[in-house]
Amino acid sequence: MFVAAYHAAAQHAALPAAVAHTTVEQASQEQASQASPEASSATLFPAFLDLRGRAVLVVGGGAVARRKVAALLGAGAAVLVGAPDLDPELAELAAAGRLQHLPGCFVSEWLDDVWLVIAATDDPEVNRQVAVEGTARRLWVNSVDDIPNSSFQVPARIERGPLQIAISSGGGAPMLARQLRERLEAELDPSLGTLASLLLRHRARIREALHDLGARRRFFAQILAGEIPRMLRSGQTEQAEHALLRAIDSVAKLAAADTDSAAPRHVGSVVLVGAGPGDPGLLTLRGLRALNEADVILHDRLVSAEVLDLARRDAELIEVAKEAGHHHTTQAQIHALMLEHARAGRRVVRLKGGDGFIFGRGGEELEFLRAHDIAYEVVPGITAALACAAYAGVPLTHRDHAQTLLLATAHAKGEDDGLDWDALAQPRQTLALYMGVAAAARIRDRLLAHGRAPDTPFALVENGSRAEQRVVVGTLADLPERARLHAVKSPALLLIGEVAALAERLHWFGAEPLGSVAVEDIETAPTVRVAPALAEAA
Repeated sequence: MFVAAYHAAAQHAALPAAVAHTTVEQASQEQASQASPEASSATLFPAFLDLRGRAVLVVGGGAVARRKVAALLGAGAAVLVGAPDLDPELAELAAAGRLQHLPGCFVSEWLDDVWLVIAATDDPEVNRQVAVEGTARRLWVNSVDDIPNSSFQVPARIERGPLQIAISSGGGAPMLARQLRERLEAELDPSLGTLASLLLRHRARIREALHDLGARRRFFAQILAGEIPRMLRSGQTEQAEHALLRAIDSVAKLAAADTDSAAPRHVGSVVLVGAGPGDPGLLTLRGLRALNEADVILHDRLVSAEVLDLARRDAELIEVAKEAGHHHTTQAQIHALMLEHARAGRRVVRLKGGDGFIFGRGGEELEFLRAHDIAYEVVPGITAALACAAYAGVPLTHRDHAQTLLLATAHAKGEDDGLDWDALAQPRQTLALYMGVAAAARIRDRLLAHGRAPDTPFALVENGSRAEQRVVVGTLADLPERARLHAVKSPALLLIGEVAALAERLHWFGAEPLGSVAVEDIETAPTVRVAPALAEAA
């Protein structure tokens, strides 16, 4: 059985120390010692110990003992280390007075006046002796990697300030517990520690304002779902504390007036999240957290189903489909949806393919939110230029081929696209063109007219980073013909420059690039209508 224990310990608060002395009959001890590891793990009781100033014995002076000592010192324990010799780091701690060294081999007198014992030598017989003698004195003993001789297990642990999460497999599968810890380390935002400290600091004030336990629970539920966690994630610690104090004062007044609604008003917010190119593994950790906290997710059509599967199960998913020339949901309608749900007190995620600030109109949406006094955050995503190039084996810069990288959008309503084609046509640079499939002929003609060589390589990456990824390669002169021949559709990114030639040699993901078709075959191939690329491909 796996036990996950959650605890917010006040390291600097004056908390009363509670010590449980358990008397166990000899028959029960014998029965427990004969039980299988599976049976014993099912009876473990999760607990957090206040070891500040209390003597803890570690038997052993090597690397394993050093790791245990570091954790104990962090908990404020008075550590005694018994061993003939200490490794250099432990010896430094002893010389600095951080721990007391008991030189020599284990003797039972070392157990006098200690609260807890850890046997961490490389001799199983010594560890067993420590466990037997410690148990006889009714001390809690952990014998490292020795379940039968341990009366407690040291869990894998995640720390966020005073907030601690401990995970135990009962000692039977420590690697599994560590793997789960690594996953939680990635998923839990560091600001949780600041939040726990903030709530702990004002705990007495909250209890004074709200005597009823149910009212306190409702208050905390509103706080945790409101603006304060968002402020802390944004580094606005002082503002978050002021907001908490205002909320406490508000509920105190409501409680004094016998008002049932002893909870702060829940203010909604919007998080602009870049979903990346489609591979869910490329979603950022902060983006994942936002999806798991969302009440409503307004997502572009090109956000992959695999990314949406990572969202909170009961979140409302609303597709706001937009494609070049076919706006099923206008930008004004998207603005209205964000405003409606945020004003209703909901946590809204505006989920955009790629990165919302690169040809994704994220700036317009933030301007709208600011104008309507809606709180927001921004979580960057991996934009298509980076992801498609990497998954196609095309380095965007290269010491021998390209010292400049230009990102541009080829989507324009008229001939005057506002682009500096003289600058775009310079050699020894890489162009990453978003929404360039439908405009392939115009791009080719403009670049050639402004001096780019006809044999300049290109790589056209369709569905970059996804299982169905295709890469079409060739030279600039044949760009539109190759796009038609292979029926390239959006989402697709166009890479032009000397580095694009490396796609055939450096490809590593998906099928090999499509580039061996002869020019005469391209010229006689039937024309295939190419769908325009989507703005959300950014």
